[in-house]
This record gives sequence, structure tokens and C-alpha cells, in this order.
Amino acid sequence: MKRKPSFLEAASTIIVMMILVIVGFVVFGIPVQPLLILSAAYASVIAWRVGLRWKDLEEGITARLGTAMPTIYIILCVGIIVGTWMYSGTVPALIYYGLKLLNPNYFLVSAFIISAITSMATGTAWGSASTAGIALIAIAHQLNIDAGMAAGAIIAGAVFGDKLSPLSDTTNLAAMVTNVNIFSHIKAMLWTTIPASLVGIVVWFFAGLKHKSGADKSQINALLHQIEGVYHLNISVWIPALVIITCLLFRFSTVPAMLVSSVAAILVGYFNHHFKLADGFKAAFDGFKPEMITHQIHLNEKASTLLAQGGMMSMTQVIVTIFCGYAFAGIVEKSGCLTVLLDTIKDKVTSPGTLILVTIVSGLIMVLAAGVASVVIIVVGMLLYDMYDEMHLSRTNLSRTLEDSGTMIIPLIPWGTSGIYYTQQLGVDVYSYFIWTVPCYLCIVFALFYAFTGWTVKKVKSPDETHYTQHG
Repeated sequence: MKRKPSFLEAASTIIVMMILVIVGFVVFGIPVQPLLILSAAYASVIAWRVGLRWKDLEEGITARLGTAMPTIYIILCVGIIVGTWMYSGTVPALIYYGLKLLNPNYFLVSAFIISAITSMATGTAWGSASTAGIALIAIAHQLNIDAGMAAGAIIAGAVFGDKLSPLSDTTNLAAMVTNVNIFSHIKAMLWTTIPASLVGIVVWFFAGLKHKSGADKSQINALLHQIEGVYHLNISVWIPALVIITCLLFRFSTVPAMLVSSVAAILVGYFNHHFKLADGFKAAFDGFKPEMITHQIHLNEKASTLLAQGGMMSMTQVIVTIFCGYAFAGIVEKSGCLTVLLDTIKDKVTSPGTLILVTIVSGLIMVLAAGVASVVIIVVGMLLYDMYDEMHLSRTNLSRTLEDSGTMIIPLIPWGTSGIYYTQQLGVDVYSYFIWTVPCYLCIVFALFYAFTGWTVKKVKSPDETHYTQHG
């Protein structure tokens, strides 16, 4: 017969998971996915102790994963969109015109904007840093701009674009975990991200005034020349973007809209750039590859890295992470551990402001421990999901706060995946760029301000008002 878990048993599922991730991932570099499976195995032991059997746990895992399927469809379509939009030249055109905005006289602000455009177009902050970011940091050295200052603006822009891009894996993950519409989630994030970024732009503007001078833009110009050599940048490259915007305006569901846009992108790549038609479908599956370019051109490493992106297969890591994380979440929920933890938290949470504060603190603890945004989003989102419904708060408040305390903070953790990656790519350590990534830490300040003033904290009558499968 099933019994209610004790508080110690319930809390131990989260504590063991954190220990496994800290020791396994941070210390030994073990991928987070098998660590989540080990965490699920420990949670299964607790479930067995309270009287559940494997069949019960399977039901819990299946039910939890069932809620994730609409998002998994969208995540796969994101891979298709990125691959086919690379094939059509849509994403490269966005990056091309973004790079043309570079003004050496206002370098830091320009670096933020260019990184944001690149990241928003590709859905990846890492991709932005390893392409446009590397070129921008080289120009910063020529202008004698402090490397930490420049890296801070570049990273802040990359994270800004990633956070607000419907093509981003973490953005889709946060919307999925909280079961809100992707565009409602992005709209909610504007309230913290935009003001934090405006403060950053003011800081970068004044900090960069003393660096007004000319600069050798050879790396940027080389990248622009390579893009021009691959694609015919005319009005047709914008057709896939116009198609998806039109579909969404006419209230198409997200997945069909993305698929129609992808078909349009394949046709543009075939007729405008004269790529092979079969390669358009290959790009949808496994991403665009430089060898798909039919005319002869020698691409340098940066251009190859920039263009070789997308495809359904590029999304397998985030989908596997969802399966592993939801296996853990399903068992914790089915065993009753989640209920015990929530009942304990409820006694101390008396207002929307307190709940958002608990979300922020929980997110910060998890991000410091795990150094991986996906773990923060899944675990904290799972724990606090029902409490937002009970307080009649829109779950966009939760999804926004998960990103403010997870996605935005992760570049500032030296042992985290992003901190390590940016240090390697830009050659600047976290301690040097930390203070200059202004929006990354200011988002939490704005989130706390909104939490306790009630401003922008949206309330709903029904918890289904922002459901993921509805239109934004």
C-alpha cells in the first residue's frame, strides 16, 4: 500500500540530484543526461519505499512526457527552420546586414546589437559568440578596448538574442516546462530583458566614448565577402520569414507555419541560389553544410562554422535532456515527493512577490550547483508550476523568472558550460567580463522589483489561459 513520503525522503530526491550534477558534471565532466537518469534511479528507490512499483513509475514518466510532446514537435521544427533558412540565405542575410551596422566609434553598443541579431537569427548564443563574436573581439583589440569590456557586450548581446529567439532551445524549453505559448513567454521576458539591456547600452555608450577611432574591419569584411560569395542576397531571401509571419498573423498553429516556411525556404534555395533540391531536404534533417554550395568558393573557418547549422538532428541533445529530466520529474511527482515539497514551501509563500523570490533563489542555487540552464528550467519549473496556478498567476511569470535566474546567469558561472565556452572562444575569463555583461545580472533586479510592486506580474482567472498549444 502506498504511503506518503517523509519530508526527508522527498527532499533527498532533489539533494541527491544536485550532488550528482555538481560532482559528475562540474568535477568530472560527465554529461548531464546520464546524471539525470541516475537521479531518476535514486527517486525510483524512494518511490519503491513508499509502495510504488515499476508500472506505476512508467505511468508517471509517460504522463509527464505526454505534456512535453507538443514542444518536442516544435523543437524539431526549429531544427528544420534553421537548416532550411541557412539553405535559403535568410539567416545569413540577417547576419550580413547586422554586421554592416558595425560602427567603430560606438563599438560596444554595435557589438551588443550585432551579437543579438546573430543570436536571434540562429537561435544560439554560442554560435553568435563563435562567429561574429570572435571577429568583434579582434576589432576590440585593434581599438585598444579592454577585452573584458568588449566580451561583456558581445556575450550580453548573444544571450539577449538567444533568450528572445523562438528558435532557441532554452526559450522553447522554458515555455514547454511551464506549458505556456512560446510567443507569450517571449513577450513576458521583454519586461525584464529590454530595460536591463537599455541600461547596458547606456553603460557601454559612455564607456566606449574614449575609444572613438578607426579600426581594421578586415575580419568582418572577409565574413561579409564570404556570405556574398555563397548567396544571392536579394528580396527573395526574405520570403521564408514573410511566410511564417503571414501564417502566424492568420492564426496558423506554430508547427504547420514553420513547416510551410521551411518548404518556401527550400524553393528559394533551389531557384535563387541554384542549390540542389535534395540538399534542401538534407538541410532540414541534418543541417546546412558548406559542401551543399554548388559553385566553387573557399570558405574560411568562421564562415563554415556560421553556415553549418540547423537540422532536426541538431536538436537531439535538448530532446534527450527533456526525456531524461522528465523521467526524473515524472517519478518525483508520481511518488508524492513533489506534493510533500510543495506543501512545505506553501507555508512560507504568502504572496506573489514571495513566490517569485523563491523562484529566483531556487534558480540561482541550481545554476550555481549545476552550471546548466536546462536543469534549472526543468527542476525549478517542475517544483513551482502548481503554485503559480494556485495563486492565479500566469505561468508566463514563472517562465520569465526561470530564464532571468537561469539563462541570463549561466554565462557568469566560471565552472558552467557557458562560462567555459565563452572563455575559450573569446579568450577572456569570466572575472574580466562579468561586470560588463550588464543585462545578464540586471534582469534579476528588475524581476525582483516587479515581484514586490506587482507591476507586470500578470494574473489569470484560469491556469489554461496561456497554454502552450494556443496562439500568442
